[in-house]
Amino acid sequence: MLLAFDTATHAVTVALHDGMSVVAESTTVDPLRQGELLAPGIRQVLSEAGVTAADLTRIVVGVGPGPFTGLRVGVVTAKTMAATLGIPVAGVCTLDVIAAAVQAPSPFTVATDARRKEVYWARYGSPTVRLTPPAVGRPADVATEEPVAGQGARIYPEAFPRAVEPEFPSAGVLARIAAGGDTQPLAAEPLYLRRPHVAAPGAPKRVS
Repeated sequence: MLLAFDTATHAVTVALHDGMSVVAESTTVDPLRQGELLAPGIRQVLSEAGVTAADLTRIVVGVGPGPFTGLRVGVVTAKTMAATLGIPVAGVCTLDVIAAAVQAPSPFTVATDARRKEVYWARYGSPTVRLTPPAVGRPADVATEEPVAGQGARIYPEAFPRAVEPEFPSAGVLARIAAGGDTQPLAAEPLYLRRPHVAAPGAPKRVS
């Protein structure tokens, strides 16, 4: 049993794959409660499939890029569960998960909300072929007339006028491409493209 989940966007999405197909999936869109929603989502898909965590043989997690807090929830949960259960864990670029479900003409772009009036984005030649590495930038700097999937196209229609589905990643798609070997596995580490808002304070100044 393969457990897949992603918390790198506003969607908390979880799915279970039995080696043949997705047998259970749960998705909730809430940008502020990834930490509260992930564990119940995992319990829900396990219950729907009639299995327990002990039946899991592998975990795959979306590693972003995404905002620091939400992304960290998913990655830390995946690594903790894998270590506890003694099973392998791998990461997949969240932009690739969205791209894998695009049914628009190619080439196209995936753009997600990076906050700070920016987007995380990458360009694709097909749903399984990424042409550029994941990047972060202002919508005006990456504006295109090509189809654009992801929440970025909805937030910034002036830069991305040809919005296409999906808006958020699906753990069912993540599970399918991971089980089928249709994506490049990554380390289960957050794919940060910029520093978080909060930084450790520097050393105190010496008072003379």
